[in-house]
Amino acid sequence: MSDGGPRRPEPPPAKVRKWRRLLADEREAARAYRVLADRRSGAEREILLGLADAEERHVAHWEGLLGAEAGRPRRGSPRTRLMTFLARHFGWVFVLALMQQAENRPLYDSDDDAPAAMAADERIHGEVVRGLAARGRARMSGTLRAAVFGANDGLVSNIALVIGVIGGGANPQAVLLTGLSGLLAGALSMGAGEYISVTSQRELLAASAPDDLAASSVPELDVDANELALVYRARGMAAEDADRRAGEVLRSRAPAPAAREPDRGTDVVGTAMGAATSSFLFFAAGAVIPVLPYLFGMQGAAAVVVAGVLTGAALLVTGAVVGVLSGAPPLRRALRQFAIGAAAAAATYVLGLLFGSTIG
Repeated sequence: MSDGGPRRPEPPPAKVRKWRRLLADEREAARAYRVLADRRSGAEREILLGLADAEERHVAHWEGLLGAEAGRPRRGSPRTRLMTFLARHFGWVFVLALMQQAENRPLYDSDDDAPAAMAADERIHGEVVRGLAARGRARMSGTLRAAVFGANDGLVSNIALVIGVIGGGANPQAVLLTGLSGLLAGALSMGAGEYISVTSQRELLAASAPDDLAASSVPELDVDANELALVYRARGMAAEDADRRAGEVLRSRAPAPAAREPDRGTDVVGTAMGAATSSFLFFAAGAVIPVLPYLFGMQGAAAVVVAGVLTGAALLVTGAVVGVLSGAPPLRRALRQFAIGAAAAAATYVLGLLFGSTIG
């Protein structure tokens, strides 16, 4: 007997497989957000839990379409499982940068089985994750910038230096001495440069900060003849807004805290010693890779090949990390960094050949 209700047609097997895959991925995404939320507190935790709840809505959609065909829970794609693994074991900013790329994919834009609201959800999730990642980058940007660029500079400069003296016909001992000298000189230079750069930037920000004594003088101003509005205009307010704000402050006869701009830079700049130390250590870590074969006594073509392979792999990794943290495609950034290092090494090798043959 029929129950009188319309019977839904059975979906084709290919569509069932696709729905099951999407269901598993949405479950894994919700799990990754909850794992990240467990590692945070306050507003960031609430935001991540909200994203996990939104992914659960998507889970419910695919479960509704599949009905009994949903079966037992399946594992998500390797990409989504990787997100969960990284959320458990790696840094907050790194994982969010990967999640930002995942959310920015047009997953449901051309999927007739997904409502328009789900596609819109994914785009909004991308912006939420972008904002969270930006907050994390801002907190660590000074030290992170010094670390990443220090490692890259160490790799590129020292492989170019080592390959250059090899092209000039230097013996293994000379290559090792040159590489270690380049490591130490470059690391000291990078550390000192970062310290001076960050210190100077902080001093510049401090010099731009309003004077507290001037703010405390506001109650003593002549109401009919004063330059308070000019202070606000000098700091970027439109003339009408500056006049209105100055009038409000003068009517209150209180110090003018609004004359002080919010500190937009000190958190982003980071500490001078932290940036210098990070830059020194990561430059040294990058610069030691090209000389590792010579430290272990290798010579000849074998040492050159091993140094090139190790340096190339390290350049690919650091380039990919830069790409992930900046929200750019990691493969493209990895290949770009590799190409830069290879070009620098090739150029110095040719120079070494030319000068070596001239001196010889």
